Amino acid sequence: MHIAIVKLSALGDIIHAMVALQFIKQHVPDIEIDWIVEERFAGILHNNPDISQILTVNLKALKNNKLAIFQEIKKIRQYAKNHYDLVIDAQGLIKSAITARLLGKRVAGFDQNSIREKAASWFYDVKVACAYDENTIDRNALVLSAPLGFGITSTDILGKKPFLYTDNANPELGALFPKNRNTVVFVTGSTWESRNYPPEKFVKIAQNLSVPCLTLWGNEQEKIKADWMSSQCANIKVMPKLDLNDLKAVIARTDLVIGNDTGPTHMAWALNKPSITVFGPTPISRVYQTDINKVIKSHSTVNPYKLNREDYSIRDIDEHEIIELAKHLLPNRTH
Repeated sequence: MHIAIVKLSALGDIIHAMVALQFIKQHVPDIEIDWIVEERFAGILHNNPDISQILTVNLKALKNNKLAIFQEIKKIRQYAKNHYDLVIDAQGLIKSAITARLLGKRVAGFDQNSIREKAASWFYDVKVACAYDENTIDRNALVLSAPLGFGITSTDILGKKPFLYTDNANPELGALFPKNRNTVVFVTGSTWESRNYPPEKFVKIAQNLSVPCLTLWGNEQEKIKADWMSSQCANIKVMPKLDLNDLKAVIARTDLVIGNDTGPTHMAWALNKPSITVFGPTPISRVYQTDINKVIKSHSTVNPYKLNREDYSIRDIDEHEIIELAKHLLPNRTH
């Protein structure tokens, strides 16, 4: 059996869907799985042994160049020559549904009551029902397993194997991780400013933990923030610019990730590494809490159907709550 999974973006959403791959392979060992993804996120999928082919599109470019649609359609139709037995749209958007329909004759996805862009369900032959406000990881697991005739349980997911893989990571990164000392990674950026925990509170966390703290950044604004944090605390080091391969390697080596609700923080869960995810205007149903993966949510009430970008309540979270949880999660060699 040859299937295609359409999950185009974003980084955290792709990670939350990837967990299903190992269970698909367990139930259908001889299945071939291709994954269609926006090219800028393809690196998160690289080297995964459960994926046969990673096929990229660049639909984001259509915002600035409408004529590029013809090139993208041509590319997708070329992919369709793989003659998929089933295409599963795990995104639930109109653009992903159209992509899925162009890829194959039999398409599965969420029903109209389970997604924000209800018209996307018109393109599906097999429709899966799961409330939009259910846990994001459970939703991905369901839409990727039910069309194949089996289910993935919460127990399965809690017992998952790590599923992010690297290849020839930069050897110089090893120098950032001192032997016999804990190392913490800070993830301070995200797509909305209201999702960002204040940099001055990250500084206080670093000062209290007294361990090396590596700060990630993805754009110039985040780099400026990271440099300022480093200037305020000797424990904080600014990471070099990382591609997705090196980012996976860094998360795999760290002892604890503390960060906003965004892709690099969710990578810790994927790699079975301890993490604290700090939430403000987004729902904690986006993650699984485990013995080592914890969340701290601000006081605000979140409507998952209509997120409030002006909800800056994340700024009110007491850093000492994070510090105490971090001390509990870090290995005993320093605490």
